[in-house]
Amino acid sequence: MSRFYVPKENVRKNVIVIDGREAHHILDVMQLREKDKVVAFDGTGNEYTGFIKEIDKRGKRITVEVVRTETPAAESIPEITLAQALPKKSKMDHIVEKATELGAARVIPLITERTIVRPNAAGCKKKVERWRKIAVEASKQCGRVSVPEIEEVSLYGDVVSRMDGYDLALLACLTDKTVPIKKALAGFKSGKILVLIGPEEDFTPEEARLARRDNCRLVSLGRRVLKSDTAGLFVLSALVYEFSV
Repeated sequence: MSRFYVPKENVRKNVIVIDGREAHHILDVMQLREKDKVVAFDGTGNEYTGFIKEIDKRGKRITVEVVRTETPAAESIPEITLAQALPKKSKMDHIVEKATELGAARVIPLITERTIVRPNAAGCKKKVERWRKIAVEASKQCGRVSVPEIEEVSLYGDVVSRMDGYDLALLACLTDKTVPIKKALAGFKSGKILVLIGPEEDFTPEEARLARRDNCRLVSLGRRVLKSDTAGLFVLSALVYEFSV
């Protein structure tokens, strides 16, 4: 059965109002009708099962009567934030989609010293809006009841300044002073993890130096040099395996 996303404010006790793109999808793509069963989630951990009670075709507005509300158990993996240097072309679309599927709680689009893609303010706003929509769609598809937060495009220094708010930070780089991910995770049980992924040309030595904290580990991703858009997903996969498989 298809799942649909509704903002939390559209849920009023035992009634849900669905409009906009989701209403269009229900009516024109899925071609559902009154009394059909639907499942919706609000992105905060709640999932609702109900039946279409009323359809306003002209206003593209659907009213759903909720018969069951559930709050599935939280995932067993730590809360993971992926700070990803902006890659070329539309690769960030793919990264956001897959990071959502792999359970990331948050994605921070990152500009580092060697990042080539540097959109202006208007461009950043447009891209972030697109990535947020992709995160919603990916959450619907993979069965998540939460939607990862897609933060505004941030400078590397600003993200590093917030590093103390995490229990563990993993900075993937090509320096010879790295440790394997498995060793970096030794003894870590739960908490917030920040994963920092640089651009194709890697973080600069100065950026690696700035990240040095008691809670930060410079990590190697193995013998092969991975592309930026592969590296973040590799680390997320390793974390999912380590903590939930």
